[in-house]
Amino acid sequence: MNTPYENLSNAIILRAVADYRKVLRILYKHPYHRDAIREKSSLLRFFRSDWFRVLTNLEPEMLIKRLNAEVAA
Repeated sequence: MNTPYENLSNAIILRAVADYRKVLRILYKHPYHRDAIREKSSLLRFFRSDWFRVLTNLEPEMLIKRLNAEVAA
């Protein structure tokens, strides 16, 4: 069973993943959308941050690569 801390960590990661998918879809249709470009940069900084590593054992570059491939397909 997960602890409340693990549940919160998972929820934070899942929200970031959902936001990243959404922003990639926007950028696919509108590559110069300024807000989407900023949001993508912010999410990439989060995925590569020490905070991300505290929350999960996921490999950030592998996650980013998989999400990019998923949305591009």
